[in-house]
Amino acid sequence: MTVPSTASSPRPLRVKELGPAEINAAMNNDPRLIIPVGTCEQHGPHLPLGCDTIIVEHLCDDLSAEYGVLRAPTVEYGVNVDTERGFPGNASLRKKTLHRMLNDLLDAWEHTGICEFILITAHGHDPHQEALATVTTMKARVRVVDIFGVNLSDLLEGQTEAMHGDEVDTSLMLFLAPELVHAESAQDYMMSREMLRRYRRGSLKVPSGSAGSIGRPSLASAEKGKLLYERIRSKISDRIFLAPASEE
Repeated sequence: MTVPSTASSPRPLRVKELGPAEINAAMNNDPRLIIPVGTCEQHGPHLPLGCDTIIVEHLCDDLSAEYGVLRAPTVEYGVNVDTERGFPGNASLRKKTLHRMLNDLLDAWEHTGICEFILITAHGHDPHQEALATVTTMKARVRVVDIFGVNLSDLLEGQTEAMHGDEVDTSLMLFLAPELVHAESAQDYMMSREMLRRYRRGSLKVPSGSAGSIGRPSLASAEKGKLLYERIRSKISDRIFLAPASEE
């Protein structure tokens, strides 16, 4: 599905795999840092709990390789949506915990010379987004990217926007990591627009009648996932990575 990497293909600049001299050389070329922020939560019986994490890691690796920008180790936990029933394996941070952790990390990296931080997440829960959007630095620029802020409506059949463990998530996973998807277990569960708004705000839990996902995963396909991924990557490239790096 994805094109295998070759020896001549650019590789992502993962901080955890590089030594200080290599990191310094990369920073001298481009003083930005990409930070993938995932979650560990249910997305229905057909998807792994790290669905959001897997998607943003693929995207951040591709962007790092394409633009030669350092990629930080993934923050694998976020602020989950509450659920009416428990799901084994779920692990969530409080909003203030995620916010404080990111503040500490960005402060440390800024002192080493990073001038711009690009936080990329695939989780549209408002408290999670607020934790990212309110991170502060001394001088460095902070940019927060919700990949589902990209308009995908024309590529979807049963939805007009991204939901959760849905047509979008499932299609992306079928394209990026099909071996982790159990499509035969997917269960559709739709909400009204008002319920979806309250769900994203955190005032409505994932209902007990849902298998853990919201939307129409039954309509997902790898072909659709490829189109979605290419749209997301192209829009983020245009809006974030093709803009000049901060000079401060």
